[in-house]
Amino acid sequence: MNSKYNPLFQSMKLKSGIELKNRIVMAPMTNFSSDEEGHVTDAEVSYYARRSSGPGMVITACTYVTPNGKGFPGEFGGDRDDLLPSLKRLAAAIQDKGAKAVLQIFHGGREAPSALVPGGDVVSASAVASEKEGSLLPRALTEQEILDIIRAFGETTRRAIEAGYDGVEIHGANGYLIHQFFSPHSNRRDDRWGGSLEKRMAFPLAVVEEVKRVVAEHAKQPFLIGYRFSPEEESTPGFTMSETLELVDALADQELDYLHVSLMDFWSKPRRGVDTSKTRVEWLQEKIAGRTPLIGVGSLHTADDALKALEAGVPLVALGRELIMEPDWVQKVTEGREADIYTTVSPQDQERLVVPDPLWQAIMNSPGWFPVVTQTK
Repeated sequence: MNSKYNPLFQSMKLKSGIELKNRIVMAPMTNFSSDEEGHVTDAEVSYYARRSSGPGMVITACTYVTPNGKGFPGEFGGDRDDLLPSLKRLAAAIQDKGAKAVLQIFHGGREAPSALVPGGDVVSASAVASEKEGSLLPRALTEQEILDIIRAFGETTRRAIEAGYDGVEIHGANGYLIHQFFSPHSNRRDDRWGGSLEKRMAFPLAVVEEVKRVVAEHAKQPFLIGYRFSPEEESTPGFTMSETLELVDALADQELDYLHVSLMDFWSKPRRGVDTSKTRVEWLQEKIAGRTPLIGVGSLHTADDALKALEAGVPLVALGRELIMEPDWVQKVTEGREADIYTTVSPQDQERLVVPDPLWQAIMNSPGWFPVVTQTK
């Protein structure tokens, strides 16, 4: 594949003025490897640095904006100023290798394990447990707490600016708090934050507004804002593809740098809400109508897969597992060495791949998620 003429390796300037050197994005992936106080560890810094030479942009694992928003063991924090040195260290490690560094910011809501939340006080839009087995019943947030969390998203954005990141990605997907406010399953409120579709969109849009306000006030140079969302929800009642299209329509008017759909399969069809004559990505592109770039993702393993996604209309493609198994994916495609790309991992590969212990254990114990073999190439 001739990289000179390959659209995957064309640069792209975003609305903020940030310029990406190519169209490949490292997807945000939890790695469970920070310390208990939320500081980035040496192993985590090395893991990101190893993968930051190829992609144009690296989106970090999700970073909690309040102490009660911590969603995983080993998650790094952005909820207080004493974490600024930790945040700076990670941004610099990514940028030193040539990629733009984007901090993904979130609140776990009812998905936060009670053991990680101060006082075990798990919160959500409403007192409705997730449908997952063993889920805890969360406490419904008060009006003041909602406003405080919105401000916390802004404060973490300020810290990202001070730490030298190139931008933030607001995590509104995968069942976490922003998603919970949008969902008719988890949001049963009857105030301005819930009820109608428009009111369920109020919290996501308020977070966007606050992040934009902080960037306008504090950023002295171009700073991007992205937003990640899930297209549909399995829960009953859950939001449908048609409802997501309404949210995306509103988000596309917010002058964001990109929208980022969370998909396991780029080519997947809608489950409900719209007809299945088009893929989810096609529906999204039609609704966005060129107002905001869409990042496509989902089982795009090879260079041909990624190129087909670009040809389908998305200007950026995100790779996740592919960059864990092959940190040099971009370089090998650029050099025409696609046959040398690793597509499996083996128990002996951890040191070669520079993967922290907690993430490595998750990979080794997740049959089907990663192709694990007993022999290396």
